Amino acid sequence: MDDLSVGALTGAIFVLVVLSAYFSGSETAMMAMNRYRLKHLANEGHGGARRASRLLERPDKLLSVILIGNNFVNFSAASIATLLALKLFGEAGIAIAPVACTLIFLIFSEVAPKTVSAAYPEKIALPSSYILNILMWILYPLVWLVNGTANGLLRLAGFRPENAIEDNLSHEELRTVVFEGAQIAAHPQNMMLGVLDLDKVTVEDIMVPRTEIFGIDLEDDLEDIVLQIRASQHTRLPVFKNDIDKIIGVLHMRNAAKLLTQDTLSKALILQGADEPYFVPENTPLQTLLFNFQQQKQRIGLVVDEYGDIQGIVTIEDILEEIVGEFTTDLANTSIDIHPQDDGSFMIDGGAHIRLINRQLNWHLPQDGPKTLNGLITEYLETIPEANIGLVIDGYRIEIVQIQDNMIRTARLSRAQAD
Repeated sequence: MDDLSVGALTGAIFVLVVLSAYFSGSETAMMAMNRYRLKHLANEGHGGARRASRLLERPDKLLSVILIGNNFVNFSAASIATLLALKLFGEAGIAIAPVACTLIFLIFSEVAPKTVSAAYPEKIALPSSYILNILMWILYPLVWLVNGTANGLLRLAGFRPENAIEDNLSHEELRTVVFEGAQIAAHPQNMMLGVLDLDKVTVEDIMVPRTEIFGIDLEDDLEDIVLQIRASQHTRLPVFKNDIDKIIGVLHMRNAAKLLTQDTLSKALILQGADEPYFVPENTPLQTLLFNFQQQKQRIGLVVDEYGDIQGIVTIEDILEEIVGEFTTDLANTSIDIHPQDDGSFMIDGGAHIRLINRQLNWHLPQDGPKTLNGLITEYLETIPEANIGLVIDGYRIEIVQIQDNMIRTARLSRAQAD
């Protein structure tokens, strides 16, 4: 009878250790579940995911169920272990039981199951949700009492548990999720990051500057205008009179081709075939501009500053390149401003945008100030250099090669060698 009693007590402790491991592992697994993957599985019709989602809607109640079960199991196991130790060791068992229980439960009911659950939360949490859901109904009165008492005490201390549940991703958190997405291919990942970063980039960052605008001056001879249209590599050309700030229309090459077939071509017909210009403030975020382009059915905008002066041109293609990257991987064809050299350096036009340089070369030149290479160098020197000099900015060696008309026309750039 004594042997049977010892065996029964040992078996009961074993069962309680397993139950404690279940509750501990379930708690870790449920709290470690990826909430967004869980929602995805629930939307796909996964029963376990739906049950887990319902349980996690009120994590305080879920924790109450788990902790009630776990504490009941642990206290029961401690009592049975004390009885077993008394039978085996006499009064000395009173001192042995707590030590033995602590070691056994710490290893087999806490550390081991929680480690496994943290590594495989989905495999543990989804099946466990079925049992936890049943326990929620069985223990509901006790859960209501414990949960209500605990929340009441927390409210007296000024803490509102229901207000602390925040399951929405911020912009930066969403960007981190996409960036850390190991199963997302590099190109789609870069596209998604490009979309998320549109509100950080303004029109001024990507526009074609005023000095590079190629347009039709109606003050020129008609023969020169015709030659200019035929030689144009652009889809749309601004039309102005004498001064680029006096733009009166944008001519689409499709309309220009129709005009060139007419024997009575005139400046009036060119002006008649041009569309109304669409003006864009230079500080407009690309996200806003893309929406406005869509609403206004526009593909090109003329960038103006606060005084209404033309600063550049921005197109829908420029915005798309911010999302998908350049439309060609050939550096020589991608940018006429960047020329690779045999020694690993790059000859770069002073008017090249720093964003373009960084994107093409995967560099990290500072972008929080001037937008062009010329502006970056002159801001760093705080003067317009009168001779070719070299300098280092944020780990990049810059050698001024050509200065013309108070502007750095060409510079040689390379990564600075570590000392």
